[in-house]
Amino acid sequence: MREVRINHIDENEIDTILAEDIDFSGVLTFNKPLMIKGRFKGEIKSSSDLFIGEKAVVSAKIEANRISAEGRIHGDIIAHAQVELFASATVDGDMTTPDLIMESGCKYNGLCVMTDGKAVLKKEKSET
Repeated sequence: MREVRINHIDENEIDTILAEDIDFSGVLTFNKPLMIKGRFKGEIKSSSDLFIGEKAVVSAKIEANRISAEGRIHGDIIAHAQVELFASATVDGDMTTPDLIMESGCKYNGLCVMTDGKAVLKKEKSET
C-alpha cells in the first residue's frame, strides 16, 4: 500500500499569517491565502485557501476553497476544492469536500460527505 505524503506549505507564498502568539475570536473573512499558527475561535469564511499550522488550535465553523491542516480543528468544515490532513492534524467535526487527503497518523472524528464542488455551492445558495 502506498503511503500518502502531502507537500508542506512554503510560508513565503502566504499573504497573511496569524502568528503563534495570536489568540483571536470573531468572524474571519479573507480573499487571499491565510495561515493560522495561533488560536482562533469563531467562524471562518473565505473563497481562498486556509492553512492551519502544527501548533494552531481552531474552534470554528470553517468554509474555504482548500483547507490544509497540521494542527487542531474543532468544528465543521466545508471545503470547495480539497481538505488535506497532515499526520499531526486532529479534526473533531463534520466535513464536506470533493477531495480528501489524509496522512497516516492524523485523527478525524466526524461525518464526511464527499461531493463535487458544484454540489456544495448549490446547497449553500438554496439555504440562503
